[in-house]
Amino acid sequence: MFQATRRRLAIWYTAVTAVLLLLFASGVYLYVRSTLIERIDDTLNHVVEIVERCLTTSRCASTLIFDPIDADADKFRINVEASLRDNTDTVEDDHIDLEWFSPTGKLLWSTLSEPLNIPIRANRTGETVRVVKGGNENSKLLTSHYPLSPQGAPPSPLLLRQVTQRVEVRRQVLGYLRVSHPWFEVTKPSRQLIFDLALGIGLMVLSVGASGWFLSGKAMEPVGESYQRLKQFTADASHELRSPITLIQTNVQVALADLDLAETETTTSLQYRQQLKVVERLTQRLGKLVNDLLFLARQDSGISKDIFSACPLDALLMEVVEEQQLLVPEKKIALSLDLVDPPASETSPELLENWFTLVGNWDQLVRLFTNLIANALHYTPAGGRVKVELARIEGINRVSGLRNTNAQLQVKVSDTGVGIPGEALPRLFDRFYRVDPARTHRTGNTATASATGSGLGLAIAQAIVEHHQGHIQVESTQGIGTTFTITLPITLES
Repeated sequence: MFQATRRRLAIWYTAVTAVLLLLFASGVYLYVRSTLIERIDDTLNHVVEIVERCLTTSRCASTLIFDPIDADADKFRINVEASLRDNTDTVEDDHIDLEWFSPTGKLLWSTLSEPLNIPIRANRTGETVRVVKGGNENSKLLTSHYPLSPQGAPPSPLLLRQVTQRVEVRRQVLGYLRVSHPWFEVTKPSRQLIFDLALGIGLMVLSVGASGWFLSGKAMEPVGESYQRLKQFTADASHELRSPITLIQTNVQVALADLDLAETETTTSLQYRQQLKVVERLTQRLGKLVNDLLFLARQDSGISKDIFSACPLDALLMEVVEEQQLLVPEKKIALSLDLVDPPASETSPELLENWFTLVGNWDQLVRLFTNLIANALHYTPAGGRVKVELARIEGINRVSGLRNTNAQLQVKVSDTGVGIPGEALPRLFDRFYRVDPARTHRTGNTATASATGSGLGLAIAQAIVEHHQGHIQVESTQGIGTTFTITLPITLES
């Protein structure tokens, strides 16, 4: 129980930390990526401003070459190729390409080896475009400014970040200037950042998982020690109580035997006899309670040295059913045992002989089914029915369709009794919990108070089932009946 709690704490701690790390890493990645994009856009806009200033102001007048369009009109155009010839090498060194278009959108000059064939669209905020290469006119772009793929493999689609500016002088559109920057300046550091963040998060999660396991163990130590002391106290107290209870019961039985041997019975002796019988009944109940507590304490502490062996569950249920039938003959309840036969396709003699045999502790299993069947008989009115059904559930591999070793035995104990309220089902297996100590059930026309138990019967049943690595479930409807389903593995896992 404590190992499972420790494991859950460590898993929750690691999961929460992993989520926080993922959120932090996502924020860092988005911030760095947006910063890279902003830097590229700022660089492109800066280049546009410099070139536009050179083309439209007198600062670069000495380097500009104007070609007149009409001698009579005040119109002109710029010979960009001649004007920017000396700046081409600098632009290439910065991995920035320039393209100059006429006012009609015709490409007039470019630093690229081949045109991009991308329509002109004025955009100062920057946009990302994809250039598909390979077998077309854009396939030579990589040879001039961008590296080839490893081992001469076909290049992947090229992504560019572009800014396009319309250049005007005296309200006359001289043309369009487009500046391009390779997108791998963003993707390459982004990929490296993703790898670094993933590696860091992975190492951090492993570290947090290890530290979470260690810290949860430290946190569970005081609880575990307190629980162990409580279990040890319960075991010691139960053990110490057995001796005085046994002595009281023995003395009461001796006194009753002496009264039986007396030749004459007076009113006083009859009164003593009645009082001693009450004491004997109470000591028997108290002794049973102490034995139940001692059993649960040993199961919890793991000090129980139970011997597991092959147990034919069909024979065990037959004995239990036969014993219970002898205890309630006056209620006339139909108690039956139904053994589900193996399928006709099963032909193995050895398997058929041990069809209902499992590995377990005979005494504990007898106690388990005695408790369940006795409860069913107790809360079933006269003329009712209690049915015990035993079946074998084969483990079948869903992929291959072959039988595997996960076969189980399933026992259902169903009754037509008063039923259990739905709100009581979740706590039904809690220790000392009773649905309603004062509830009664009808036997014919007489209301008979149910015997007040200790509330440990179902807790013991669950402990025995869990000790055999099985499962117990309950379904109940008030006024209709209750069904307990116990599933036990054929062989225990080591």
